[in-house]
Amino acid sequence: MITPTVAQAQIRDHAEPDLLVVAPAGCGKTEALALRVQGMLERGDVTAPRKILVVTFSNRARDNIRERLKSYVGPTQLRDRVWVVNFHGLSARIIRAHANVIGLSADLPIPERDVTGDACQKRDLDFNLTGRVKEALRDAKLEPRTDAEVDAFLVAQRETDALEIERERVANSLLAYEDLPRLAELILANDTVARLYRAHFGAVIVDEFQDLTPQQLRIVNRIGYKRTTFAGDLAQGIYSFTGAKPLEVSAAIETECSEKITFADSHRSSPAVLAAVNALAPLTNGVELTAAAPESWPSGGMLGIAAFEDVQAEANWVVSIAEAILNHSATQRIGIMARTAGRRRFIEEVLTKRGTEFMRWDDGVLDTDTARMMRAMLSQFDLNGYQKAMDKPAFLRQISGLESLLETDSRKNLADALSWCGDLLREGVSPAEIRGRIRVGDDSTLITLPGIHLLTGHVGKGQQFDWAMVVGAEDGVLPDFRSTTDEERAEEARVFSVMLSRARHGAIVSYSATVPTWAGDLKGKAPSPFLKYLERANPLAGDALIQWFKNVDWEQIAAR
Repeated sequence: MITPTVAQAQIRDHAEPDLLVVAPAGCGKTEALALRVQGMLERGDVTAPRKILVVTFSNRARDNIRERLKSYVGPTQLRDRVWVVNFHGLSARIIRAHANVIGLSADLPIPERDVTGDACQKRDLDFNLTGRVKEALRDAKLEPRTDAEVDAFLVAQRETDALEIERERVANSLLAYEDLPRLAELILANDTVARLYRAHFGAVIVDEFQDLTPQQLRIVNRIGYKRTTFAGDLAQGIYSFTGAKPLEVSAAIETECSEKITFADSHRSSPAVLAAVNALAPLTNGVELTAAAPESWPSGGMLGIAAFEDVQAEANWVVSIAEAILNHSATQRIGIMARTAGRRRFIEEVLTKRGTEFMRWDDGVLDTDTARMMRAMLSQFDLNGYQKAMDKPAFLRQISGLESLLETDSRKNLADALSWCGDLLREGVSPAEIRGRIRVGDDSTLITLPGIHLLTGHVGKGQQFDWAMVVGAEDGVLPDFRSTTDEERAEEARVFSVMLSRARHGAIVSYSATVPTWAGDLKGKAPSPFLKYLERANPLAGDALIQWFKNVDWEQIAAR
């Protein structure tokens, strides 16, 4: 545990059940929410057998806050008095327990794959048409519509492909990801069910309020209206493609909550990193941040921009810098990020060719809970039974306990990991060797493991690294070429800001003058227009950037 800041202590000691916390990246939000839970339990604001519901947007964010809560309330109280879950997991639990109130079976399978995406692929729909289908179904299901009402909506909108896919889903008794909050909202419209949840949960904590859809806010309000702590930052709102409406949701929360506490001191990042984040504030509407202890950062931290003629030169340079950092200090965590996984692939190719270890955050087997389940399964693996099984994927699903999982992210991650495991078993790799390849799941997690981590800006949101290396900062990549409106481009700037704000000591942004298309042709690229804003932060470049790494005190960095 740490000594709380003034703002964190205010949040912990706030006696009213409702609260709005505006907390930019690195200002101690997760710590503050753990303190908030601790304060509620110690004051008796929520007494047994009632619990505190903590809702996140991903399993990784859930892991993060769970780790903090263990320090403040202990494992026993965490187990008995707090439930930490993501939104799809919460929705799945509501459906499992109360589907009958809307005339559905509780045995409907919780999705573990992108049902809509699979249906589009089966129909061989192109990229644009797939996007249109997903958008039509999202729009249809962001309101509390029954299956029949969704059908009527799609008919009225003349969305033929989406309508056919939806009717096939209903006929096969399947659920898609977008069905989970829709059905949960329909169920919670039943006053008897809503009262049960209000009685069970004495308070609600929502992490990253800016990512809420209006539908998710309505679900939260049915459980904990005027008893909810909302924490987040409008400048980190990067999920409009899921239906999030940061400005609309923020206005509603401002009306609901009686008090607002705003953070402005960063405890995560160096002055140089914060200068980069602040430089983008005119685009993101972010809070101006200052370092809580600027003198404690070796050389004040670092911000650099590196330009290259081609992606191969960029990838080789980025990987060499990452390797050099680890040679100086093996405990460092380096996040290499791009706007898209496709633009990041050149880094992965170089790492693989050099034999340098790295962790790809897109892999389900790297999810903490998934890795733990896989290691447990493989430690007592019945290889003879597997080899004799007629349906080997079904065998793996059964022994792994997949069907007992209700959280959609957990099911998807475990299903992906089982597919990976099955591929290796077919190649003759032993269960023991497969188990040895899983590097997290016991005492180590992606949140704490040193080394090189590959991810996208969206995946890494909410996490931190000692160094953030943002590759592919070209116009058309960042911002994405499909972002044409002012708000869409503002959201792209927020994605950029989120990637930079992951860094503690330093951030490097790189771009290439040419980038290969998927067809293999070279395409000329201009630097991202966002880079002109970074110039206000006086970034290092060329020899000055290399000299910084040569001159900085690495013992101080390792100790910070």
